[in-house]
Amino acid sequence: MAATRLELNLMRLLSRCEALAAERRDSEEWRLEKYVAALEDMLRELKKQSSKPAPELLNEYSRKVDFLKGLLEAEKLSSSTEKALANQFLAPGRTPTTAKERTPATKTVHLQTKARCTGQMRSELLGTVYCPTRKYKSFFFPLCSCRGLASDEKQSAVELDAVLQHHQDMQEKLAEEMLSLARSLKSNTLAAQNVIKQDNQTLSHSLRMADQNFEKLKDESDRLEQHAKKSVNWLLWIMLIVVCFIFISMILFIRIFPKLK
Repeated sequence: MAATRLELNLMRLLSRCEALAAERRDSEEWRLEKYVAALEDMLRELKKQSSKPAPELLNEYSRKVDFLKGLLEAEKLSSSTEKALANQFLAPGRTPTTAKERTPATKTVHLQTKARCTGQMRSELLGTVYCPTRKYKSFFFPLCSCRGLASDEKQSAVELDAVLQHHQDMQEKLAEEMLSLARSLKSNTLAAQNVIKQDNQTLSHSLRMADQNFEKLKDESDRLEQHAKKSVNWLLWIMLIVVCFIFISMILFIRIFPKLK
């Protein structure tokens, strides 16, 4: 299916945003943030159209827009450590935006941003100036003189140990929280299992009691019916005997006491 005009505009603007993200921008640069906001609006409109692209292509567009949005949010963070951690969780696109690209531009931007954040974090730890314009991205210029190099290296090592210890503490804390959550989930699951088991036992007992009561009620109904039949038979015989006795008594009365003349 041919791409609509809105989709073509989305692709052009997305390619422009990827190019801007690959460049080194000043802190006062505002175009990329506005372009990403426009991309979000265009993507929402594209999802509402009847002739929208395939779901896989829409997911790819959403993935790239979310990557650019997360990249902007990561750049707003204060420390380079937080920027590096935020960039670790970004997910670039899987396919190129245009036919001219061999690899996805967002993937290239992701690698460049990770390298830049790593260099900045390393320069902060070692007390050096990171130079991204050199041939090798890891080239540094020392700020300290040869006389103070040993003390700076010791201070940098202490700072590096402190950062590593901080990250280790964070990982241990997260591991403990996950472990406590797993334990609470297990205890809740066991409690729910016990409650369900008790409910099933109670329900089974109630069903057995209901069946027993139904059988007893059926037996009592049969006995009552038989008793009712027997009582009706005895009453009928008593009435017949009484009628016969009255009839015989009347005949004897007539025979004994003749009619008066």
